[in-house]
Amino acid sequence: MVKDALAGIRVVDFTWAAAGPFCTTVLALLGAEVIKIETSKRMDGTRVRPGPGKAFVNANASPPFNDLNVNKMSVALDLTKPEAVELVKGMVAVSDIVAENFRPGVLSKLGLGYQVLKKIKPDIVMLSSSASGQTGPDGGYLGYASIFGALSGLGYVTGYRGGPPMELRLPMDLTSAMTSTFVVLAALDYRRRSGVGQHLDVSSREALSCYIGEILMDAAVNHRSQERTGNENAIMAPHNCYPCAGDDEWISIAVGSDEEWRALCRAMDNPSWTSDEKFADALSRWKNRDALDKLVGEWSRPRAKYDVMHKLQRVGVAAFPSMNAKDIFTDPHLKARRFAEGIDHPVTGKQTLVGPPFKLSATPARIRRHAPLLGEHNERVFGDLLGMSRDDMERLVVEGVFV
Repeated sequence: MVKDALAGIRVVDFTWAAAGPFCTTVLALLGAEVIKIETSKRMDGTRVRPGPGKAFVNANASPPFNDLNVNKMSVALDLTKPEAVELVKGMVAVSDIVAENFRPGVLSKLGLGYQVLKKIKPDIVMLSSSASGQTGPDGGYLGYASIFGALSGLGYVTGYRGGPPMELRLPMDLTSAMTSTFVVLAALDYRRRSGVGQHLDVSSREALSCYIGEILMDAAVNHRSQERTGNENAIMAPHNCYPCAGDDEWISIAVGSDEEWRALCRAMDNPSWTSDEKFADALSRWKNRDALDKLVGEWSRPRAKYDVMHKLQRVGVAAFPSMNAKDIFTDPHLKARRFAEGIDHPVTGKQTLVGPPFKLSATPARIRRHAPLLGEHNERVFGDLLGMSRDDMERLVVEGVFV
């Protein structure tokens, strides 16, 4: 029988969009029971925006939502109703984690802030993820993935020489979410050892700023802000994406030593320009990187990207195609590692979803079920878990508490 690393852990999940839900999805992939609190009055944005330029059709058929919320359950409540708030408190009393990524103060206004919840469950672990954290002058400001990238400093250093900063989107949400997951697991371990719960304050902008540590150090020590350099590296050349045969096909090549440079030259059959003094050593190659990139690109352009990859990898040069989404789903290596999994969904039919990005030998993470339909588990949670009678549940439907 397959063991789950987080079997027995229950999560009350208020998260929405991507930065919050991906965290709780990772917990669900590891075996936690995650109960998503939703409402048909104000649905998760990923339920109502199925894709670029598409109109809302069916809240249960949205690919982004179904990808970001596998293995979860869903209950539908109107939290403006006092009885709905009391039901959530009952859920918290039998849970281990509460997760939310609203603006600071939203849950407190609903009567569900940490100070209230820890009185119900003293050892509760509560995650609050937001753009800028729960405190500070910017704490109440709204932020999405592109804003996280801008605030973190990542956007400023991303782009080409002479161009504007680049807007970084969904990966900013998901990177912030993985930070939240790490913090939650640390807090769970601390609670296991001490019996003490706590409130976790995750600032997406700060989580992402950690990834430009050397750039921040440069600013602190040398009092300068690094500029945008595209695909260039501070010391390596060639180091770029180069065109290959076909429409918009590219290969990424990075040469880190003289030995690798000589191997690249041999793989290219030692064209005459490789013996030019401009490329004689690492510093010369870096100083003349624009000319070098042009010449390497002329060599790669008529060749298939996978042919270039195999040719260079065989001689010890780091080279991989710049993969598009279709490449990722058809890549033999990723297929061998079961990167994507097929699962049946009651509304959309067969779906292909990205599986866990990690392998655990004793407690493998896995997709067990499709993302929940809106309010699909009201009866299971409030009836089976909280012991509510069918008559009471039917009354709450009539009164608009279940909605």
